[in-house]
Amino acid sequence: MGDSYKVAVIGAGYAGLITARELQREGHHITVFEKANKVGGTWLYDPRVEADPLGVDPSREIVHSSLYKSLRVNLPRQILGLLDYPFAKKEGGDPRNFPGHEEVLRFLGDFARDFGLMELIRFEHEVTRVELVDEVSHEWVVESRTRKTESKWESKEEVFEAVVICNGKNTQPNIAMFSGWDTWPRLQLHSHNYRTPQQFENKIVVIIGNAASAHDILKETDPLARQVHQAVRGPNVELKKLENRDNVWQHSMIERAHKDGKVVFEDGSIVDADVIIHCTGYKYHFPFLKSDGIVTVEDNRVGPLFQHVFPPSLAPWLSFVGLPYQAATNLVMELQSKWVAKVLSGKLELPTQEAMMCSVEEFYHEMEKGGWPKHHAHNLMYKEPEHIGWLVDRLDIKLPNWLKNMTVASYLKELFSYGDKFRDIWDINKWTQEMDSPN
Repeated sequence: MGDSYKVAVIGAGYAGLITARELQREGHHITVFEKANKVGGTWLYDPRVEADPLGVDPSREIVHSSLYKSLRVNLPRQILGLLDYPFAKKEGGDPRNFPGHEEVLRFLGDFARDFGLMELIRFEHEVTRVELVDEVSHEWVVESRTRKTESKWESKEEVFEAVVICNGKNTQPNIAMFSGWDTWPRLQLHSHNYRTPQQFENKIVVIIGNAASAHDILKETDPLARQVHQAVRGPNVELKKLENRDNVWQHSMIERAHKDGKVVFEDGSIVDADVIIHCTGYKYHFPFLKSDGIVTVEDNRVGPLFQHVFPPSLAPWLSFVGLPYQAATNLVMELQSKWVAKVLSGKLELPTQEAMMCSVEEFYHEMEKGGWPKHHAHNLMYKEPEHIGWLVDRLDIKLPNWLKNMTVASYLKELFSYGDKFRDIWDINKWTQEMDSPN
């Protein structure tokens, strides 16, 4: 057994639970802080929505989950499982390869119980401060609060030797900015605050975005709304009526919105809309982290971070698990958490602080040279094999051939060939078998 430390894990969602298990396996003493009263993080469906539907008011009470009631996963259960704990079909559960969110929550609950993680979790403990108080002994104060009555909170401070931040990345809305967005008089909301489509019956709806949530909400509102107009950012977007949709049109991005309710698109078309739904992603948000400016979030780039995990000057005592997206995120989280746990136990060594910082600067330079904006820093669309391969090499893990051969690009190419019914008609088992051929 290697070194053992007292470690705080922030969050009991996918990343937090996987991290707690790996830290436990390495003999560390773990406390998991979770604001909700159950495990699951973003997979814990909450019918509540925030008082500010756009999510720009910093004083609002924040609802953590962004799930809409009908949501089904867009990665199959074969990918959502862990290397040694598959997301298997269970009696009485949702047997589909692309199950609803309830089945994911059930999987996480089973995982937490099977590995004895429940007793490590402090439920209904909201972390309000994480701060380094002694650089020599790398002591971190974690301040959390619990609600005693409707208006009374009780706060507590504890000292830990290391902190792993696993609070998710799908809670703080990122909204689209266009002329007049803040004076448009009608309903605007972010997909974070979308639950069901009934309120849009007979409305003219504008949906901003072209990713998974935009497509799901478009498909769900289409049968009820009078019209649906999708605003898509990009250089070659043309005004067109979508195939197989009676009342859905695609436009280029919104140029401006007027006080009389009119919405003007960059293609010159105008719509008198009732509602604008921003399906425009999220911001990384760590309001509790007090790092004296060492770790910053600049244009949605968290940094500086070595391999998206360790801030060089605070490593290994502060780390992040689960920041990358556009990847097999569950595999990435599992590998990252194994790496963090083994680095803390002394079984794996990090490069020097200078070498890690040099690696980060090279990565930033490469992004800038390639014309990639800062907010794509954690996008693994074209870096997935490189990042996963780097972690696998350090951990000396052998992946199944189909998982090793899979990339986001290959996955999306297959997915798009089936249209918006891919969850029900795609034979994912056949696809994984085809991917399983050795290199």
